[in-house]
Amino acid sequence: MPMSDERILRLRALIAEFPCTPGVYLMKDREGRVLYVGKARELRARVASYFQDAADLLSTRGPAIAHMAAQVEHIEFLECDSEVDALLKENRLIKDIQPQYNERLKDDKTFPYIEITTSDDFPGVYLTRKPRARGTKLYGPFTSAAGARDAVNVLQKIFKFRTCELPIAADDEKRRFFRPCLLHAINQCSAPCADRISKEAYRADIRRLRKLMATKRSVLLRQLQREMNEASAAQQFEDAAVLRDRMRAIEALALSGDVAEDAQPEVFFIDPAEGLQRLQDLLELPERPRIVEGIDIATLHGESSVGSLVSFIDGKPFKSGYRRYKIKTVDGVDDYAMIREVIARRYKYAAIAEELYPDVILIDGGLGQLHAALDAFEYLRQGIEVDGQEAVKPAMVVSLAKREEIIYVQAWSKPLKLPRNDAALRLLQSVRDEAHRFGQHYHHLLRRKRTLEEDERAGRRPPRARRGRAR
Repeated sequence: MPMSDERILRLRALIAEFPCTPGVYLMKDREGRVLYVGKARELRARVASYFQDAADLLSTRGPAIAHMAAQVEHIEFLECDSEVDALLKENRLIKDIQPQYNERLKDDKTFPYIEITTSDDFPGVYLTRKPRARGTKLYGPFTSAAGARDAVNVLQKIFKFRTCELPIAADDEKRRFFRPCLLHAINQCSAPCADRISKEAYRADIRRLRKLMATKRSVLLRQLQREMNEASAAQQFEDAAVLRDRMRAIEALALSGDVAEDAQPEVFFIDPAEGLQRLQDLLELPERPRIVEGIDIATLHGESSVGSLVSFIDGKPFKSGYRRYKIKTVDGVDDYAMIREVIARRYKYAAIAEELYPDVILIDGGLGQLHAALDAFEYLRQGIEVDGQEAVKPAMVVSLAKREEIIYVQAWSKPLKLPRNDAALRLLQSVRDEAHRFGQHYHHLLRRKRTLEEDERAGRRPPRARRGRAR
């Protein structure tokens, strides 16, 4: 399929406006279908390489990619904070979309985590792709399993934690007769299995490990660098090489995402029925909820602000119930006012009983966002009462705060703090994350459209009619 000159010029003009930052790009055909998802250290240069001379593309990328590039009519991108962030987002998009020309990452293989079993008397430290259901602290996901494995080995030499699966209880007096394994003999484990360290001292080591994992590890790296320089100056080159390898292993810890932001549903899968049943019990609902709707606001300094609404039925996305709202009545940065606008536009018919409320309405945010939502429902109710009609109120409105993952519930004085793998929390997180993804996609499109319009008015780009229609 030959590449038309007009199409190539149009795409090159589009790519010229891409940022020179890490990110993910999506190649689409004329029907809007995603053909290919890729990641880039520098978006503009990477995407431009697909639209070089046909012969060069064929020789460098192969016939499959050359054939894909000939079908591309539009390209979208998402900026990322780093290459690691781009890799994780690429992986997630490929698994979700299953593009035709992406061969790798379509399987159910996941990135690993470093797991600390905090509920044990003597916590163990493991590299795992299947974290335990509860009682653990997770770090990751890590984009390099080998790098994470090397890091665990280096950290074990420093903090001497156990990596075995033995059940070890602090009150087990038989431990003192137990013979420790080889790791204790080579001074790589403090041997809590054989009562060679107290529970308090061992947990102090684990606290220091967790503190290190939560920082940028610059102090430890400087110390290793200093020791390596000293060993090299003393011509102890084997010792210097060992210290160099340790530094590289510690640096590999930076090649990780965030447990909450880079969630892997394949790892934390829950039965939707279990999540809904758990939600009924927690929120004290008369029946198990069937319909859950989630609301999110996407904005950047108050520009191109949008509201998104997603619908889940029986714990699964119901795409026909998704809605997008371009914010019309709010200027500047005011998330609360935007939430009130979206709720008023979405539920005005439910308030007058012309349609049904969902069983649970989830707002992305904290206590302030929940109050803004409840104010909007109260405003709807008061308006209906003035008109002499009977007002209908939603059964349950909650909000879920990012990072802390705390659930705020209407009329409850205290929020809910649930274990990370609680079925109800996982269900609400999936609704929240889907609303965020759906809203961010629309937000990026509006921002790009606004930028193109401004450029066209300033005479920096060809007229839109010559650029082709974005799908």
